[in-house]
Amino acid sequence: MDKFVLDQAEGLRRLLNRSGSRVVAVTGGSSGAGCTTTVVNLAAALAELGREVLVIDERFGKNSVNGMLGGVRGAGNFTAVVRGEMALAEAVGRHALGFGVIVASRGNREGCTPEQLALLLAGPADIVLIDAELDRDGALSSLAMQANDVLIVSRIDAQAITDAYACMKRLHFAHAIPQFRVLLNHVQSAADAHGAFENLAGVAGRYLTVALEEAGCVAADPRMARAVELSRCVVDAFPSTPAARDYRHVAGELQYWPMRPAMSSRTPGLASATVTAAKHADQPSAQHA
Repeated sequence: MDKFVLDQAEGLRRLLNRSGSRVVAVTGGSSGAGCTTTVVNLAAALAELGREVLVIDERFGKNSVNGMLGGVRGAGNFTAVVRGEMALAEAVGRHALGFGVIVASRGNREGCTPEQLALLLAGPADIVLIDAELDRDGALSSLAMQANDVLIVSRIDAQAITDAYACMKRLHFAHAIPQFRVLLNHVQSAADAHGAFENLAGVAGRYLTVALEEAGCVAADPRMARAVELSRCVVDAFPSTPAARDYRHVAGELQYWPMRPAMSSRTPGLASATVTAAKHADQPSAQHA
């Protein structure tokens, strides 16, 4: 791993040692997995539960959190925060559903010091959800490396599961992540989701020695697409639908996940020694996963 990234991670770890926020980085192996909709719906569901939630949007464009919501006023004040021109509480855009949003796209993050990045996690939020953008090598940003958990979102078709496994493999060898949580999206039944998870967990445990934990599943629901068309989330727009109920269930469980140390506080240096090994690691076929 690049030394600059490691130095940033260590600096952020020291600065954020005091933080009581639960930080969850949400990502996935394929573009259609539903990571951004998951972040938005979990944020809305957690806000309903009375939690103070901050969403950090690392993506850019219409597929970002800010783009999906039709633009959250004030969410683009990242630069003002890191320059010390505006306090985080003032800079965060407030969505009508009660959660905060701030855009931290790659272009804005580049060149920031650990102290500057730490400002984004230094607020009063109970839970910080990062819509994490992976780099070209499949690694997390220095900001997302402050997460206590990495939540992998995937559908359950063969290609999506294979992509999710590949994503976890890259993250594991980049950051020495020993466990992931998995949310299965767009499922026909909880039984189907559990079966797919068990298969994926078996392959990950065998080939990567990585532990997976089941975060839950979200039903295939035509109202999801309609909610996106309305620049809303299904939890708000169609609260009685199966998908909305599932997101609320996942959110209810998430707030009681055991608090793990931030990834940056774990042993980070495996990447340079194991990238070659990762390339030669056994890759399961979609049939196995």
